[in-house]
Amino acid sequence: MEGRPQRQQGRSLQPGGAGGGMRRGLAHALIGIALLVALWHLASLGAAANPRTAAFAGLAPGPAFAALLAMLGGGELWRAIQPSLIRIGQGLAWAVALGVPTGIAIGHFKTLEALTHLPFQFLRMISPLAWMPVAVMAFATWDGAIVFLIAAAAIWPVTFATAAGLRKLYPQWFKVARNLGAGPRHVLVTLIVPAIATDILTGIRLALGVAWIVLVPAEFLGVTSGLGYAINDARDTLSYDKLAAMVIIIGIIGFGLDAVCLGLIRRFSWRRTA
Repeated sequence: MEGRPQRQQGRSLQPGGAGGGMRRGLAHALIGIALLVALWHLASLGAAANPRTAAFAGLAPGPAFAALLAMLGGGELWRAIQPSLIRIGQGLAWAVALGVPTGIAIGHFKTLEALTHLPFQFLRMISPLAWMPVAVMAFATWDGAIVFLIAAAAIWPVTFATAAGLRKLYPQWFKVARNLGAGPRHVLVTLIVPAIATDILTGIRLALGVAWIVLVPAEFLGVTSGLGYAINDARDTLSYDKLAAMVIIIGIIGFGLDAVCLGLIRRFSWRRTA
């Protein structure tokens, strides 16, 4: 018994510790990025050496980063990013507003879960982009159609993650709450929502990834703004350096949004590890 605290103390006093782990993680990340850029550069050299693909030389890292800096300085980049972020925000808001109550309902009522399982699984497997003609006819504006497509893609991860989180709760918790006089609203607000907040946020994180993928082809519709429009315009004008720059920006923003979701999951998680 006396040796165990000593061993634990010895581990905590080892040089490096958490700081060393962070430095190693950062080093690995930088090495991974460097390898990715190196492969990108080699692929661009191969494309430039081939007469059939020499026109795509602008996709190389050098021209791409030069175009990115020029777009940052001229404000063009923000004009492309802002509409896309607004559409993503609106689509996710609708997905959460509809998906969380639906997930709570099917996670709580087994009969409802049985009734909706096959229809929901069928609808989930339909590509959101397949609804594009329907969205164009149903909504008066292109923005409305794009928001609908994003919501159609994002609602299923939110719904199923919420339902799965509710199923994992101990039934005894509900008995204790009822014995203490809690009504349905109090059970929902003080028990269910805090207990499954991590699962809801996990569903939102997954939904964000799907929605971010759907956003670009959805913005190929009749809009004249957004990241998807910028990529389509760069392709039509053969500005491959700008196209590659927009691809970089899409990856950076998507990574940042995912990091925000991951931080919220860790912040609101009630499952603590020793």
